[in-house]
Amino acid sequence: MTPKKLVASLSAGALVLSVLTASGAEAHTPQPPVKTPTSIGFGGAVSSVDPEATKVGLGVLRRGGNAVDAAVATAAALGVTEPYSAGIGGGGYFVYYSAQKRKVFTIDGRETAPAGMKIDSFVNPQTGQPYPFAQLVTSGLSVGVPGTLATWDSALRQWGSLSLGKALKPAADLADRGFVVDQTFRGQTLDNKARFAQIVPTAELFLPNGDAPQVGSVFKNPDLADTYDLIAKEGPSAFYRGPLAAEMAATVKNPPKTANAVLPVFPGHLTTKDLAAYKVLDQAPTKVRYDGLDVYGMAPSSSGGTTVGEALNILTPQHLRQMSTPQALHTYLEASALAFADRGAYVGDPAYVDVPTKELLSRGFGAERSCLIDPDKAAMKPVAAGSPDGDYERCAAGVTTADRPDTEGMSTTHLVAADKWGNVVSYTLTIEQTGGSGITVPGRGFLLNNELTDFSAVPNPNDPNRIEAGKRPRSSMSPTIVLRGGKPFLALGSPGGSTIITTVLQTLTNRLDRGMTLPEAVAAPRASQRNTASVTAEPPFITAYENALKPYGHVLVPSGDAFTSAAEIGAVAALEFLPGGAILAAAEPTRRGGGSAGTVKQIYPR
Repeated sequence: MTPKKLVASLSAGALVLSVLTASGAEAHTPQPPVKTPTSIGFGGAVSSVDPEATKVGLGVLRRGGNAVDAAVATAAALGVTEPYSAGIGGGGYFVYYSAQKRKVFTIDGRETAPAGMKIDSFVNPQTGQPYPFAQLVTSGLSVGVPGTLATWDSALRQWGSLSLGKALKPAADLADRGFVVDQTFRGQTLDNKARFAQIVPTAELFLPNGDAPQVGSVFKNPDLADTYDLIAKEGPSAFYRGPLAAEMAATVKNPPKTANAVLPVFPGHLTTKDLAAYKVLDQAPTKVRYDGLDVYGMAPSSSGGTTVGEALNILTPQHLRQMSTPQALHTYLEASALAFADRGAYVGDPAYVDVPTKELLSRGFGAERSCLIDPDKAAMKPVAAGSPDGDYERCAAGVTTADRPDTEGMSTTHLVAADKWGNVVSYTLTIEQTGGSGITVPGRGFLLNNELTDFSAVPNPNDPNRIEAGKRPRSSMSPTIVLRGGKPFLALGSPGGSTIITTVLQTLTNRLDRGMTLPEAVAAPRASQRNTASVTAEPPFITAYENALKPYGHVLVPSGDAFTSAAEIGAVAALEFLPGGAILAAAEPTRRGGGSAGTVKQIYPR
């Protein structure tokens, strides 16, 4: 689709936006920046879930920074405005396309289990059963060694033009002056109020006067501003060594819970030695070919690249674009279930597990699995895992594996950035559950992660995601870059725990196979089949497609989790590179209160 046609198709949205802007509240009332879900322009682009963060990234681009500079600055700003989803207390995965080298690179900045972590750390010795998940989430026991700051430093050193200090400065300024609280921020705080109230520094920061910040008020975080300033002055060593490292370790070992705390808030194992020893990993991306495009993703320890890639290989022989909508959705759901079966059986941290990444992404394995899809009937779930052994035959039977519960957090955040030179970043970062561990480092202004709950709680020598000291827990984060003819075509990703994989997969198929524009593909209602008896689906998806999918045997159940009030799946941020050099930046129009997309020289909306 040409930029001109796309502008025309979106003109109605521009009119609505102008009307909404004109009817805003009185000027003296603090107002959050306008959220623009779609932007077309030149000179670079940024898309994220938050308008302040997107504004920071665009500012870096306009001052001559590149895509990596903008991505780090945007991520640091999200640590201010999206503190329950991201921040220096967590980790993530960074995918980068270098225009000069015409090559995709990745950084694994996933958290690691402390050296003192034991395989049965999540098991109650008195009962022999795992502790309740709610108790593990809000505890020092769930805190992994953070990797986010090391990711920023590594990305800037390898590909950026700014120092870490300069990249952090806009976010530090934002934390100092504050941002206007919207309903999403207040709602997320209220969702976590019961557990936040049991941690002294968290209650002091996020529950002033015992309540969540009011919509329209200005939320400031001077402690985080000071932390960013410290890191800007002293570098990453200020975080991974020295007083701050000692404070993090002490907080994890002795969580600052209130005297009347109901949760046990177990102590954890993080030490200063764990922090000093942390290293990010530079590794090759995953790659599959789909419909003439090269789709790059994140290799294990993330399961995102292998599972999205395998699902696309499963879909290749199916020719989705030739199907009716119900048939295409049925086929998408079945392909996802098959790929998730193999994810559960084979994917973990490759430093500890022999992950058959090459075979999981092979055309032969994908075709073998694709043959199992019945065009008329959904398979009984869970389906068996396949045998990625290099010896493939038509419709080979699967192998039985244990069904394991999914505990991956539904929070997280994602951003994309591109610059005028053609470099592109797709970056997913997280502190796991909304609000992470719930533990704020006293006086430092950031929450610690609860990423270790991504491990399987029950010790099992056959489980590739069992707990082991030093290991990275398996993740579903799926930052993705798609090339066409060796040049960027799409970049996208999403939060959402294990639904990240299905969100990215569904958005890709919406755009590539079902005739949707990128904004339409992002906005479309979602469903997630992760090899379970029922399909998790957003209410609008159920309304639109339940009757059409019922004859296939699909059972749709509303989405949502125990820790949030939102019945939503994912929150995509994406870019598309249009003919003629224009960039389309797209964010969610409504999910999580709507995201914000922008371009350096904007031609739409005006």
